[in-house]
Amino acid sequence: MELIWFVVFTLLLAGYFALEGFDLGVGLLMPVIGRTQETRDRMVAAMAPFVLANEVWLVAVAGALFGVYPSLEGEVLFGLYPMVVAMLLSWVVRDAGLWFRRRIGGAGWRRFWDLMIMLGSLGLSFGWGVTLYAVATGFGSSLLHPVGLLLGVVVTLLFAWHGWTFLGWRAPETAGITRSGRALALSGLAAAVPVLAVLAACLPYLLDHSAPSSTLGVMGLMILPFAPVMVGAQVWVWRVFRPGRGAVPAPSFF
Repeated sequence: MELIWFVVFTLLLAGYFALEGFDLGVGLLMPVIGRTQETRDRMVAAMAPFVLANEVWLVAVAGALFGVYPSLEGEVLFGLYPMVVAMLLSWVVRDAGLWFRRRIGGAGWRRFWDLMIMLGSLGLSFGWGVTLYAVATGFGSSLLHPVGLLLGVVVTLLFAWHGWTFLGWRAPETAGITRSGRALALSGLAAAVPVLAVLAACLPYLLDHSAPSSTLGVMGLMILPFAPVMVGAQVWVWRVFRPGRGAVPAPSFF
């Protein structure tokens, strides 16, 4: 049972990186590709239908972490408290930018919230890399450790590349390139590689700190039946908003 839930937790976190990674990547690329307001509008419009569905995976990751590995809850929140707070603020700022940027028509208003989207995306991307290193070292290293900072840069670059590939698939006229669905799947897999590597290295530790088998069994009966619903909703979103269908006529975020 412990191994089954380890696989479930790994799939959830890797799925979050593969899916939310391109949303964050698009935000990172706004000052690079989005040199005009119209281009930034279209970049946001390209990812808008996927954002909320992708963020559901993070909620599932948090639930699995605290349910399957309850003894780690205190370690994560205490050992990574400054980083957790910074990432939560980045998440709030990024989402606020998505929702508020078109509530007022002024150019200065939009530029401000576009900047918040970029900074929030940067904070989340970089923070995930630093967090992964802290987890891999058992929370025994400084959050400013050079290797952790380097991993933060690597994750940020992977997300930016994933976002660039997504734009080439969803909005090639905006990105200036054309990418296939296969290329997008490969970039998503690349974005998830740091998660897969860290969790594979932490396998013995996580198995030793799992909740009792009886608890995991009850969780399986209560939660796993809903997994097909989450996956089915994700598939529906991708089918409806794939290129050629469900194009957003007005470059906005809804």
